[in-house]
Amino acid sequence: MSKLFLNKNSKRRKLRIRETLSGTSERPRLSVFRSNRYIYGQIVDDVNGKTLVSVSTKELDTKTPKLDSSLIAGLELAKRASEKGIKAVVFDRNGYIYHGRVQKFAEGSRQGGLEF
Repeated sequence: MSKLFLNKNSKRRKLRIRETLSGTSERPRLSVFRSNRYIYGQIVDDVNGKTLVSVSTKELDTKTPKLDSSLIAGLELAKRASEKGIKAVVFDRNGYIYHGRVQKFAEGSRQGGLEF
């Protein structure tokens, strides 16, 4: 399969998910982005178009394997969210399969106190 075909399908999948998800002021959206090296998470208020809290494994600078650092990033995001008074979010997996690093990030966020 060509790279263009895969990219087109992933964009379509992402847009299909985003049609049903939207973050509000009371329950913002937790969006996850996964690169080959790092994982990023941000809590977004879609009504006002503002990012409330963000975290990445790049800024945490952990020397642990990717799965473990994803869990640590989820815990850190939940800690920063609780400091801002955010308790409940809508989880946006951004077209990725809920498996591996995305799953560990979500588990870390839940362990930190966020409700999905």
